[in-house]
Amino acid sequence: MSWIEVNVLALIHQYGAGVLFVSLTLETLGLPLPGESALILAATLAGTGKISIWAVAISAWCGAVLGDNIAYFIGRRYGRVVVTNYGARFGVTESRYAKVEAVFARYGPLMVIAARFVVLLRQMNGLVAGTAGMHWLSFLAANVVGAALWVGFWTVLAYHFGHSVTILPFIGRHIGLVASVLVALALLGALVGYLRLRSGPKP
Repeated sequence: MSWIEVNVLALIHQYGAGVLFVSLTLETLGLPLPGESALILAATLAGTGKISIWAVAISAWCGAVLGDNIAYFIGRRYGRVVVTNYGARFGVTESRYAKVEAVFARYGPLMVIAARFVVLLRQMNGLVAGTAGMHWLSFLAANVVGAALWVGFWTVLAYHFGHSVTILPFIGRHIGLVASVLVALALLGALVGYLRLRSGPKP
């Protein structure tokens, strides 16, 4: 865990859900701030009664949706110029961006929802959708649904674990990685099933 993550998580512990909102908004824009780990800790703290679980869920959802929409309009307005000039500073190289852009162009809203659960894709979600010319209303609808599923998954999971304070370190170190892999695999399976249905024989 980087010093940035440590400090942001400490601020969430001290000041509550407002810090979570800011962290998720900026993390969604591609800045190196904690996203999942911040949400997990905040929801876990809510399980101990230190923060309102509703404040955590609403703040996280608003931050995720707002950050993605800001990124969408940046991508729509400036496109590849942003990636070419600044992306490498945050690990978003032009080759990586091109691969993600190709997937978005092909699968559209479904990919916007799935991308919320995958590191790197989550940070590039709005930017790529804007650059690819995806209609804003389609993006907004998929973004709202994806953010709700992502926030709901982590808040429910971490909130129930939060009743035991001793499990906080375990959640921070392990459950994020394990659950992310499981969710990614589930989404991949759903995507494959969906594509098979679409490409199946017509009656």
